[in-house]
Amino acid sequence: MSMYDKNISQEKLKSLEFAEAAREMEWKAPSFALKLFHGSLDFNLIHPFPKEDPEQKKACDEYMVKMEKFLRENLNPDEVDKTGEIPQKVYKGLAELGAFALKIPKEYDGQGFSQYSYNRIMHMVSSYCGSTAVLLSAHQSIGVPQPLKLFGTDEQKKKYLPRFAKGAVSAFALTEPEAGSDPRNMTTTATPTEDGKYFLLNGTKLWCTNGLIADIMVVMAVTPPKIVNGREIKQITAFIVEKEYPGIEKIHRCTFLGLHGIQNGVIRFNNVKVPRENIILGEGEGLKLALVTLNTGRLTLPAASTGIGKWCLNVARQWCTKRHQWGSAIGEHEAVALKLSYIASHTFAMDAVTWLTSAMADDKHRDIRLEAAIAKFFCTEVSWNIVDTTLQLRGGQGYETSASLAARGMDYWPVERALRDVRINRIIEGTTDIMHLFIAREALDPHLSKIKPLLSGKTPMDKKLAAAAKMGMFYAGWYPGLWLPSGTSVEVTHLPTPLNQHMAYVQDASKKLARETFHQMMKYQQKLESKQSILNRIVDIGTELFAISAVCSYAAMLSKDGQANAVDLADAFCGESRKRIENTFRESAENIDSTNLKVAKKILARDFEWMENQIIK
Repeated sequence: MSMYDKNISQEKLKSLEFAEAAREMEWKAPSFALKLFHGSLDFNLIHPFPKEDPEQKKACDEYMVKMEKFLRENLNPDEVDKTGEIPQKVYKGLAELGAFALKIPKEYDGQGFSQYSYNRIMHMVSSYCGSTAVLLSAHQSIGVPQPLKLFGTDEQKKKYLPRFAKGAVSAFALTEPEAGSDPRNMTTTATPTEDGKYFLLNGTKLWCTNGLIADIMVVMAVTPPKIVNGREIKQITAFIVEKEYPGIEKIHRCTFLGLHGIQNGVIRFNNVKVPRENIILGEGEGLKLALVTLNTGRLTLPAASTGIGKWCLNVARQWCTKRHQWGSAIGEHEAVALKLSYIASHTFAMDAVTWLTSAMADDKHRDIRLEAAIAKFFCTEVSWNIVDTTLQLRGGQGYETSASLAARGMDYWPVERALRDVRINRIIEGTTDIMHLFIAREALDPHLSKIKPLLSGKTPMDKKLAAAAKMGMFYAGWYPGLWLPSGTSVEVTHLPTPLNQHMAYVQDASKKLARETFHQMMKYQQKLESKQSILNRIVDIGTELFAISAVCSYAAMLSKDGQANAVDLADAFCGESRKRIENTFRESAENIDSTNLKVAKKILARDFEWMENQIIK
């Protein structure tokens, strides 16, 4: 018997079980976010706010000066947007700067930067040119360097990592025309040769960023299945594939709403002969490799989102001071002032979440799968709102291209390009919808791990009874505690006012969220997996609580270091965040989900097709 709802289709069930088998099953290290979802605020896991290693910071500061100078002198982002090409001199210059080996250890000729320092660099590049940022991040956040660092053999590292220090570009080939968020649909195959020394790769990969210029790729492919308990289990394996291998065909370069300079396309593999020693991690371990790689790979997006947010703050501040309407600067009008405050306070929140999770990634004693997903989800959503708000503040000049503005002598901030470029962040490396499901699954894991033996038909009766007794004892102690007053931790009381008040709220709201989650689990049991509106609200509340916690710790650190007015930004964000949390709690109890779902079913049944009249189809 599955842990999932018995009423779902067999195909969906198989996909869920396939994904479940690849996820990390144990929590071997502490997770601040996981505890938060379960009613426990362990503030000492994020406070005092972690700082960048001093030696790394010094090296990174020096590197960023060189990078900024190079980009300003050699790269025109508007020209990249217009032509769809990053100039060859830029590729060459980036290679000379070692920009394709930022996180590669120095023993392999890399820069040796930490995740924190790497994200600082990507934060800066993203504020200038989205296409260049994607070139660098797709290469080393999820491309060949990252999985090799995590899982590569010594031989693989020695062979490939030094090549990136010389400017080799990599890509990650996972998605297919019929296999996006559901990897069980993957059809690209890797068939062993008779002597077992090679695999023949056949299939088509879609949306492979950097794929059209990559020297080396990680390619995910289906290898021969395993038979477990009489069942055939699909195997996905990760291979290192070099561009020189015969049989690689570049079919199409994809063009998009924004990021016009990225080399993203469709690649076909026709009997590409790949040595067995090019397998990373192990046969059948490809999906696990992808999921673990994404834990840190996703963290480039919060850094990029924060860089864009700060750029928008700079534009909005200048514009709202310079532009006058009805006798005063537009920033002095209340409606505009509230938008300005939103941009500043929520950029500050992205800053806090970005640097907290970056430091967590460098701490090998943390499990960051939840934190990384939350950071990606939160920052990409907030940055989209910030860019959209900035364009609205600029009005018609926000919608006009920078080239057109410059031609008529106006301030030519490329806000419309920023809007087009940033929109993809809510899609890549896990869409917002997939992030909701991923975070919900991981957050519910402690509950599911307790109940799973009771739902499995393979669990003997004596073990079921023992599991039921153990579960009953746990909940008999845990659940009543969610109703008791929180008290106030020492860490919280040492925060500047009003941050201590916001953290006291987090303590109480965390318990309320844990109660709400438990109630929904008891109500829907196996059907909860399909109640995505409920899961989304749980995730939204947990995400806001995480952001408030990060913001308060960050502001406390900055205040202690002399930036006292950071508390003002923190207070503004936390106030807005708390309003959103309370609204979401209310929506959990009172909503019109059932009405909207009925309408959706009628749309799919073509009942409202009459609404599509008087248009050109």
